[in-house]
Amino acid sequence: MATTVSETKDSGEANSKWLDAHYDPVANLYTFASCIALADLHGDGENKLVVGDLGTGASNMKLKVYKGTSLVSENMLLDLPTGLVSFLMDQHEPRTPAIAVASGPFIYIYKNLRPYFKFTLPSLEVNPLEQEVWTQAKEDMIDPTSLKEMLEGIRETAEIPLSVRSLKFLMLERQAMENFVSIHKQQPIRRQTVITCISTLKKNMAEEDAVSCLVIGTESGDVYVLDPEAFTILSKMSLPSVPTLMDVTGQFDVEFRITVACRNGNIYVLRRDSSRPRYCIELTSHPVGLVRIGKNVVVGTADETLLGYTQKGKKLWTVNLPAPVVTMATMDHHTRGFQAVLVGLANCQVQLYRDKNLVSTIKTPDVVTSICFGRYGREDGTLIMTTKGGGLIVKILKRTAVFDDRDTVPGPPLAQSVRLNVPKKTKLYVDQTLRERENGVAMHRAFQMDLIRLRLTAARAYAKALECSLTPVSASLTEPLKMNAVVQGLGPTFKLTLYIQNTAACKPAMGLAVCFLYDQTLYSMKTTFFKIPLLVPGLNYPFETFVECLSDRGISDIIKVFILREGISAPLLTAHINMPVSEGLALS
Repeated sequence: MATTVSETKDSGEANSKWLDAHYDPVANLYTFASCIALADLHGDGENKLVVGDLGTGASNMKLKVYKGTSLVSENMLLDLPTGLVSFLMDQHEPRTPAIAVASGPFIYIYKNLRPYFKFTLPSLEVNPLEQEVWTQAKEDMIDPTSLKEMLEGIRETAEIPLSVRSLKFLMLERQAMENFVSIHKQQPIRRQTVITCISTLKKNMAEEDAVSCLVIGTESGDVYVLDPEAFTILSKMSLPSVPTLMDVTGQFDVEFRITVACRNGNIYVLRRDSSRPRYCIELTSHPVGLVRIGKNVVVGTADETLLGYTQKGKKLWTVNLPAPVVTMATMDHHTRGFQAVLVGLANCQVQLYRDKNLVSTIKTPDVVTSICFGRYGREDGTLIMTTKGGGLIVKILKRTAVFDDRDTVPGPPLAQSVRLNVPKKTKLYVDQTLRERENGVAMHRAFQMDLIRLRLTAARAYAKALECSLTPVSASLTEPLKMNAVVQGLGPTFKLTLYIQNTAACKPAMGLAVCFLYDQTLYSMKTTFFKIPLLVPGLNYPFETFVECLSDRGISDIIKVFILREGISAPLLTAHINMPVSEGLALS
């Protein structure tokens, strides 16, 4: 591709995964993602960019072809294009694809950039009451005023909608009705639908250069599959609403799935063996983008949300976006085996998502209205975007670019979205389930009995611990205290350290004292009573003293510790300290 690659100077762009190949802010390209495609139109190995340009919306609609950065071809279009696809319609050499442009009720087929064939949608059934009313008007049996009243009554009650002619007549002012009737009353009434979306479906092989059928959705809620050579209708399927977005996978002669987003806010899945939808996905907001990644469907909705579903309609994940979705496209890099979703947002950003993980963000100078990724020229990883102001942006993926699977936005970890490998139900599991159903009351009573016994055992253990002072915690609510004792040394002299803590929320403890009670024939203490200073809540206060063993018979005893308050005879806290055997005297 003849492009000039310009490296940006700031460090943010230098670390980007994309090269800026081309940007033309005045390319005058006004299109959507459904009207842009990449195709090797001449069989020379270089893909061209084919765009259905909307022009001003009322005029200057064109079919434009770009090679590199230059416009090489233009063809005038008679009406606004609603979709554009490239497809191979035969096996003839050279294998050059045709371009199908959907516009109104017609599909214009171009081959070698020249008009080749024009397909027209079949006419719909006309309301018989409407036919009879226009017959009376043709024979001058009723005047235009009566005709209008009768058509309004038919529109309100009939199941078959009125034709375009009748709808235009009902919109006219009284003075223009007579002239309209005189012009159109001799012409037969036709009710014609229009095409809303278009895609392609492989005929019988899945290869890249296989022959493809055209799949079109219409305003009447029908989906047609067209033969690629004779352009006859191979299959017709009906939907409950008007299709607006479409994604097709599979082969027509084998098995295929057509995923369609409709105007009623639902997504339907059509299959080969059914003329009606097999699955329905009900969305909370209207879909504005629909792409398929593997076996999953990714939908962008109008409430700034990106949703992931299985092909059977089960929701997999949800991502909240920073701005409304404008357009979506698939990024399928075959050489790297990388698939992701490109989402164009209204805040001049294009975000790249792999599953629900944001792996890259591209900032654009204007709001992007269409995205296309694929082979352009001879470069495989080319990203083409058009903007709201008519600009054209071309970026090339760096060969050294690496996309991490980790999410770049805060949220739950990636492992949380991995589905658990739940084993299948075994015979033992089924038998246990039946047993629980049949003996539920007896099992509940046994459980309650065991629970009561456990509570009784715990209560007895707690009472014993309080009685033996094995857990030196104060039972007083007014003076909540906690004490731990540590004995250090081999003997005959031991170092006894008491760690006392005030566990109250905010009330300090004052006026406390510590007293020791022991066998004076075995032990001797220099200090048997001392006062404790103010205890601040939450802090651990150490108090040290020394104990000397007087016996040489290698025996030990307990030392009782009491925490007292002045003026109160009962201790606030009592603890028993098991003294170790004095090894010093035994050796001597």
